[in-house]
Amino acid sequence: MQTMSLMQATERFETGLLEKLAEAAGDLRLTTNWPAEQFEWLSDAGVLGWVIPREYGGAEWSQADVIEGYLQLATSCLTTTFVLTQRNGACQRIVGCEDEELKADLLPRLASGEISATVGISHLTTSRQHLKRPVVQAEIGQDIVELNGAVPWVTGAPAADYVVTGGTTGDGRQILIALPMDLEGVEVQAPAELMALNASQTASINLNEVRVPRRYLIAGPVEGVMTRGQGGGAGSVATSSLAVGLSLRSIRYLESESETRGDLLDVVRPLRLEVDELCADIAAAAVGSGSAGEDRLSAPAIRQRSNSLVLRATQAHLAATKGAGFVVGHPAEQAVREAMFFLVWSCPQPVLQAALREFACLGIE
Repeated sequence: MQTMSLMQATERFETGLLEKLAEAAGDLRLTTNWPAEQFEWLSDAGVLGWVIPREYGGAEWSQADVIEGYLQLATSCLTTTFVLTQRNGACQRIVGCEDEELKADLLPRLASGEISATVGISHLTTSRQHLKRPVVQAEIGQDIVELNGAVPWVTGAPAADYVVTGGTTGDGRQILIALPMDLEGVEVQAPAELMALNASQTASINLNEVRVPRRYLIAGPVEGVMTRGQGGGAGSVATSSLAVGLSLRSIRYLESESETRGDLLDVVRPLRLEVDELCADIAAAAVGSGSAGEDRLSAPAIRQRSNSLVLRATQAHLAATKGAGFVVGHPAEQAVREAMFFLVWSCPQPVLQAALREFACLGIE
């Protein structure tokens, strides 16, 4: 499957989609403002079919094209793009399962937007890994999988029809399952009040003796279920593409300002070179075109660089706007708060340590 350039990816969006998302982004500030209208726009533009095979009504974009699409969408609205990545993560896990009946049931409805899905898998990757007891326990019967515990950090939990989540069995193996949210014992907690991206309605889900029909089982029980199948993992290039998209938004502002403010030219030029290089490296990494030994194209290296850039670019944006940018609702203050998200979202320990070393001016090992 051929991949397309970033420009071609932009051209394949519905006319005006990026502009509409950018104009509405400022309204996504309150927990109650779920981006329902934005997802209608995505559906109309065919975006909801990106990761779903054509046989199920999807568009079947390559992973490289999807990542380039995320980058462009993030320049307009990070919240909507973030929610989309979680929805697509659920779709990809379903696509990667071996149950043809489950795929035939869920994927066409996901592609059309008839139903919604998200993922609740951080407890299997980066969140609460220090706890001795698994946060979600799974007991597998002949026809039923019983789940008990709490699923943390589920984006869009109140709006989801299905949550792809997982649990750990008594012998330490793990499962993934498409959890129908209307089952008895599923209780969605109030969304957390976040520093940014409140409209993502990220919440915890309590599971009290939830009996899920076994036909919704996606994978397992196996060891390390998250290492199998499709879907970006912690620190993936897809995550980095959103950080670069947000960086690009702030850099474009600085470039516009530099046309009348010569003092910004020395700041804008290196930031532009850096973001262009990262865009090229993300594209190369996404298609696996890097040469052996090119450490800069590894997912952790790209994530470290993307995190560093988004923090610096957005703060440069704020500094350039002076006091106006410090007022709530200004694009600069929103960009700074959104940039903080990449320090905690799907952030593996090596990436976190690299950030801490940079903050302490120790350099990156």
